[in-house]
Amino acid sequence: MEYLDIFINEIYKIFFLVVPILVSVALIVWLDRRVWGFVQKRRGPNVVGPFGLFQTLADALKYIFKEIIIPASSNKIIFILAPIVTMTLALVAWAVIPFGENLVLSDINIGILYLFAISSLGVYGIIMGGWASNSKYPFLGAIRSAAQMVSYEVSIGIIIINVLLCVGSLNLTDIVLAQKNIWFVIPLFPMFVIFFISALAETNRPPFDLPEAEAELVAGYQTEYSGMMYAMFWLGEYANILLMCAMGSILFLGGWLPPIDIYPFNVIPSPIWIIFKILFLFFLFAIVKAIVPRYRYDQLMRLGWKIFLPFSLLYVVLTASFLFYFDMLPTKEF
Repeated sequence: MEYLDIFINEIYKIFFLVVPILVSVALIVWLDRRVWGFVQKRRGPNVVGPFGLFQTLADALKYIFKEIIIPASSNKIIFILAPIVTMTLALVAWAVIPFGENLVLSDINIGILYLFAISSLGVYGIIMGGWASNSKYPFLGAIRSAAQMVSYEVSIGIIIINVLLCVGSLNLTDIVLAQKNIWFVIPLFPMFVIFFISALAETNRPPFDLPEAEAELVAGYQTEYSGMMYAMFWLGEYANILLMCAMGSILFLGGWLPPIDIYPFNVIPSPIWIIFKILFLFFLFAIVKAIVPRYRYDQLMRLGWKIFLPFSLLYVVLTASFLFYFDMLPTKEF
């Protein structure tokens, strides 16, 4: 019975983590559209429900009741598995995201490696969907997406090394607690900017939404998908965007820590602070989509391999040299 109680308790924890994430995805889609409307001087969603809040729910119902069409020449098993893999990986990554000092589903010592591994696996769902469709447009879109995601994961990995040098731990809670005196966005501001841009590319957001190019690749790897299977790709994409915003807030913006440890900032619950920071970063994501034109693919690759990679490597050397010279190498006591 003891093991059964532990199992049921874990199921409850997972349920109370996954459901808010799915609700948040629906809300940020609404926020995304409202920001675009504001920037482009139009209303955005404003008819279905108050302020258009139920527009995402209406879209979800549309996807649920639409027919799922599986191409006759596709590899049906992999075709069906692809969106499931994409959505599942996007959700399981949240297991190590801390919303407070003891408010985390799994506070493992290698949390940052877990996040990096799960986000890297996300490319498999896209490759599976593009290949299994047995169509040239989805296949080319999947190749583009795979190359893009792998290229910018390299930059993100090196950026994370800068943070780890300042912390001395792979635990996400330790990374947040190490920022009690100063958020890493101040000493590592160039790395924060590169992380933000790399996160846009990693999640296929504009101006790097090249896997879905209407002029030459239609909808890219999603071209042959419809109904709820298309919606699962869509859910996975937005859950990944929120995950990148959460990573940015933990690595650079102090996670759940307030900007100043004085009243009234220090009495606001810690989950409120990290949620606010996630929403702030997502707002920046939405602004970029509304105002920055799409890159060419050669420009995208040049930015990642010829600019971000050398600069982030140089910054690792500078960070390590600075910490060593001034005897500021981290200890585990925060």
